[in-house]
Amino acid sequence: MNTGKVTLVGAGPGDPELLTLKALKAIQGATVLLVDDLVSNEVVAHAPKDARIVYVGKRGGCKSTPQAFIEKLMVMAAREGENVVRLKGGDPFIFGRGGEEVEHLRTAGVHVEVINGITSGLAAATSLGMPLTHREHAHGVVFLTGHAQKGAEALDWKSLATAARDARLTLVIYMGVSSAARIQADLLTALPPDTPVAIVQRASQPDQRHAVTTLGELAATVEREALASPAVMVVGDVVRCVALAGEAVTRQRVA
Repeated sequence: MNTGKVTLVGAGPGDPELLTLKALKAIQGATVLLVDDLVSNEVVAHAPKDARIVYVGKRGGCKSTPQAFIEKLMVMAAREGENVVRLKGGDPFIFGRGGEEVEHLRTAGVHVEVINGITSGLAAATSLGMPLTHREHAHGVVFLTGHAQKGAEALDWKSLATAARDARLTLVIYMGVSSAARIQADLLTALPPDTPVAIVQRASQPDQRHAVTTLGELAATVEREALASPAVMVVGDVVRCVALAGEAVTRQRVA
């Protein structure tokens, strides 16, 4: 058996300039790249010309490459001596199934490394000039998925709302725009309707769109502005900081 390896690389939210130097080095040294759907072409362009590039898209509501098939490809290529890079949007360990893949590769006896990337939740907030924590607005931040695994129990949004209110937490919700109405209703059981919310679609990319609204108007705003996946919703008082970012941000608001 040849001694190949697999590196799970966080490609960041889309802007190629947000790649880390370590991620760039890994991409440039790859012989095989398995590329997620949300990875930008500008990031993939850093791969060697002779590298084999396999697109293994995975997006909610779309036809996706089965996870088991992706894991099988990684193991097979590594056993053939390839330097495999599994290129993932955002960060591999934040809603990127990186934990599952590391477990599978280790069980198969394949050497695996992980390189972090900037997660879209952080990029979304930064693009609007707002922090996710702030001494006057939020004592912590919680990253959540609005898309439950098929057959799994949904998140207890009512309890999360109570925790966010009592502990002054920012909620960063991935993959939640399609469930905005349900999430809104449950969060309103403990959070006031005037709680500020930001929705950012395609954070950091040239076609980024966003809207700033309130929890009471969340679902209506998503529908009115036709905001869709991939998008991140940020709920909490930190969103008030968007108003301090000046007219430059205001002009980027969804038309």
